[in-house]
Amino acid sequence: MTRVVITGMGAIAPNGNGLNNFVNNTLAGKVGIKKITKFDAEPTGIAVAGEVDDFDPKAVVGKKAARRMDLYSQYAVQTAIEALEMAGINEENTKPEDLGVIYGSGIGGLTTIQEQIIKMHDKGPKRVSPMFVPMAIANMAAGNIAIRANAQNICTSIVTACATGTNSIGEAYRQIKEGRAQAMIAGGSEASVNEIGISGFASLNALSTTTDPLKASKPFDRDRNGFVLGEGGGALILESLGHAQERGAKIIGEVVGYGATGDAYHITAPDPEGKGAARAMQQAIDEAGIKPEDVDYINAHGTATHANDSGEALAINKVFGKESKVLVSSTKGMTGHLLGAAGAIEAVITVAALQQGKLPMNVGCENQDEECQVNLVNKDNQDMPTAQYALSNSFGFGGHNAVLAFRKWG
Repeated sequence: MTRVVITGMGAIAPNGNGLNNFVNNTLAGKVGIKKITKFDAEPTGIAVAGEVDDFDPKAVVGKKAARRMDLYSQYAVQTAIEALEMAGINEENTKPEDLGVIYGSGIGGLTTIQEQIIKMHDKGPKRVSPMFVPMAIANMAAGNIAIRANAQNICTSIVTACATGTNSIGEAYRQIKEGRAQAMIAGGSEASVNEIGISGFASLNALSTTTDPLKASKPFDRDRNGFVLGEGGGALILESLGHAQERGAKIIGEVVGYGATGDAYHITAPDPEGKGAARAMQQAIDEAGIKPEDVDYINAHGTATHANDSGEALAINKVFGKESKVLVSSTKGMTGHLLGAAGAIEAVITVAALQQGKLPMNVGCENQDEECQVNLVNKDNQDMPTAQYALSNSFGFGGHNAVLAFRKWG
């Protein structure tokens, strides 16, 4: 089977706009969660979110193009362009028919949906924008990326809630591994920090009501009380090893395994025994051709909800054993939960962590929950130049479990 390598990455996150800013800030433990400024959130009972506060759609997407895209799609295009530029992919070295896109969103154009429904209610149906549908639908991030990159291989979107980004990268990996494409743009984006997004998750009692941005997202902490909603996007350029080598690309990592399972348990709650999550991790490890003890680091889903963190810790223990030395962290303590984009930015930081030999800390955990018996990354153990293999976990509403296995290149 074809080996699949990573040659480019792009990111927009609450703690850093652009790949270098995101990676450097995350490895330094910088928290991007802040007081909500996009609207008056006081009536929702939620005070903080992972807002992206330095995004200029004109800078990369372009003023004219941005007017025809929802914010989630703008994030998607910027991350894809950054990743393509890093990879050096163009029509001179890659045929359009060999380049594909699998890029998803958990919700899609929620800002556009909210604005246009209000307009219809207040001013009537004739005032709804003719761009409503192409801006709102969740596949348009992939469509806009493909148009910008002239990517004429498969162009599709995956919607698996919070597993979207990881499933997208995993399925793109499959396209190349099985010989259907030579290069893929993969990832996910989300822009749901708005009235309906915050209100909807708040009504599920899923969000943290903590007002201190530095103490709101607490993965694996005994006092965790819900996740913090975030926004942004992430993109990876995957290529067959032969294609990357033929054009002299700089390789930054390798995808070596992918696991995907379903809990078949509940529409929002994960299986408390973590069986599906454990099977997805084991699938990724098996495909990589390694053993659990070969994995040095796990970027956990770690939402800071009671059910997720305890269930995920149990799943990790099922696969690795309670005495395992594998290090674990959730970067959601710094970024909040980016829903469909979470797995994408977490894949980016996992690849970067292996590349740099430095793991992201589990920020936000002051008193580790006894139900979460995993080895968390902190300042004392985050430097790990010998790390070779890592997993990135994502679990979504509906029981979607997705896990990627990465190998350090070189």
